[in-house]
Amino acid sequence: MTISEAATVREAMETIDRGARQIAVVVDADGRLLATVTDGDIRRGLLRGVGLDAPVTEVMHTKFTSVSEAEGYEVALGLMKARGLHQMPIVDDMGRLIDLALIDEMPGLKRRDTKVVLMAGGLGTRLRPMTETVPKPMLPIGDRPILELILHNFIDQGFHNFTIALNYKGNIIRKHFGDGSRFNASIEYVEETKRMGTAGALSLISDRPEKPFIVMNGDLLTAIPFNALMRFHEETEAMGTMCARDYPMQVPYGVIEVEDSMLQRIVEKPTYSHFVNAGIYVLSPEALDHVMADETLDMPTLFERIMSGGAKASVFPIQEYWMDIGRHEDLERARTEYHEVFQPAIQGSSTDD
Repeated sequence: MTISEAATVREAMETIDRGARQIAVVVDADGRLLATVTDGDIRRGLLRGVGLDAPVTEVMHTKFTSVSEAEGYEVALGLMKARGLHQMPIVDDMGRLIDLALIDEMPGLKRRDTKVVLMAGGLGTRLRPMTETVPKPMLPIGDRPILELILHNFIDQGFHNFTIALNYKGNIIRKHFGDGSRFNASIEYVEETKRMGTAGALSLISDRPEKPFIVMNGDLLTAIPFNALMRFHEETEAMGTMCARDYPMQVPYGVIEVEDSMLQRIVEKPTYSHFVNAGIYVLSPEALDHVMADETLDMPTLFERIMSGGAKASVFPIQEYWMDIGRHEDLERARTEYHEVFQPAIQGSSTDD
């Protein structure tokens, strides 16, 4: 989990992914602790326009908290609880890193049981005729339905509490997944009696979550770290967090720049990038106050209500694999990429068909 000051942001992200602990530690040649870099630090940097090939010094934290080897893990645990931290470096008397205390691995701490709401009621119009007999989330990628791949991805990351919102041909989904026990998960269902948009079905959830929960469209494949997403939401103290994907668009012409009717320069076929809604969200329970019973509501409108009410809404930038399966070409691409991105996790699963 260690990198040098000469590393790039990309190398820091790769180190964080390898360590699977949402942190990289910057050390000098003698192993002395210089700074820390979390997954959240990198994503906030991306939102500021810091590129992946920029030096890690653009995003690293030099004002970190650490404990000495003599103080040990009990002091580290107390500080993490008091300050809302998830990791704590432990150093020797020379300031050299010797260990990293993680609050999630400390004994006596209960694992968070975050609710995950999967929106699986879409008609899949653009994927006809395949969706005339099967709902879009049940179209196969490899030998498993899209929705099952999504479920496995969450379960592999420690999530087990699911609610699936149904509408079009929902009985097929309900029959396939049942109560979730064969996936070592718990699955409940809500059923729309009409089309309610990407957020309206939230009003049908009977037991209001007590903690922040994830909402995700049931036709997405992604490799984002959901625990990092939850941590980012907590750190930003937002009522709603929207995942965003960088979407580049190339203008097929020379773009001219003009000032006071005078030509300044011509840029041939430039590419502009914009963050677009990725269909994955974290909502705090208070966000449900903005969802009226039995209304048709889309997520962008819900976020507008959150912001107009004076609450914070944050953006979590995605750099990992992400695919919205809305068209035939998207489905074919996902089927091609499936073995590389998702097959290893599924092969390692202990659930049976």
